[in-house]
Amino acid sequence: MTGPYPDPPAFVSFELFPPKTDAGETTLARAVDQMASADPAYFSVTYGAGGSTRDRTARVVDMVGSRTGRPVAHHLTCVGASRGEVDRLARGLHDKGITRIVALRGDLPEGQRLAPDGYGDAAELVAGLRRVADFDISVAAYPEVHPEAASAMADLDHLKRKLDAGAARAITQFTFDTDVILRFVERARAAGITAPIVPGIMPVANFAGLKRFSAMCGATVPDWLARMFEGLDDAPETRAMVATSVATEQCRLLMEAGLSEFHFYTLNRPEVSLAVCRALGITPAVPAESAA
Repeated sequence: MTGPYPDPPAFVSFELFPPKTDAGETTLARAVDQMASADPAYFSVTYGAGGSTRDRTARVVDMVGSRTGRPVAHHLTCVGASRGEVDRLARGLHDKGITRIVALRGDLPEGQRLAPDGYGDAAELVAGLRRVADFDISVAAYPEVHPEAASAMADLDHLKRKLDAGAARAITQFTFDTDVILRFVERARAAGITAPIVPGIMPVANFAGLKRFSAMCGATVPDWLARMFEGLDDAPETRAMVATSVATEQCRLLMEAGLSEFHFYTLNRPEVSLAVCRALGITPAVPAESAA
């Protein structure tokens, strides 16, 4: 390939969330067909707080697997369930042929605590899942430090516990400051973490929505990014071009530093994620445009 990328990424994966309505699931099915053209290593499907989207998550996992033939990772959390309930759900997934899991503690709904007979954190959940079956497990990592962590070192120690418990890789929370990701990887390696660390990439579909989402999960939205999207609320085509440029540049810098696996938080929108893949050397099929 000619241009600034000597080789395309080793793999990309796409994260989806279960829509709230049947019409939304129909729209998502069309988006999944488009994303599959990039030949992702796998898809993943999120799981609402306290398992609130359990049924829709299961339906989306089944839909994506049947439409694409690609592996699909089912998110699982500790919140709102006993160990026995989680184990039974995991065993049922494995019996259906779903062997990839993204294991998370999960966000605690206001006023709710972890079940006294449940898994206490994501490290315990990983260990429990490994006892159930030979799952391929991914866990979360936080380059900007988890909001509830006592310190950066404590957060890194917890990540190491999750990986030592049997997780295969860590996927990072999205971070727009690429240097923060690279410094995090350096600290992780210095702490003895050898498992793959896969940067999470967030293509910006809606900047106002991004700011709200980032505030909830503790991700910083830098001033330079706000300036790039200023005044583009009613200019979706320009906004998409800017979003593609931002995500592509971040991936380019990460690839130059030796990272070549990326997990896209697609927010169920295929356009920008696929444009970034094309810019990185992955050439998904482009549907023919109808004549004006």
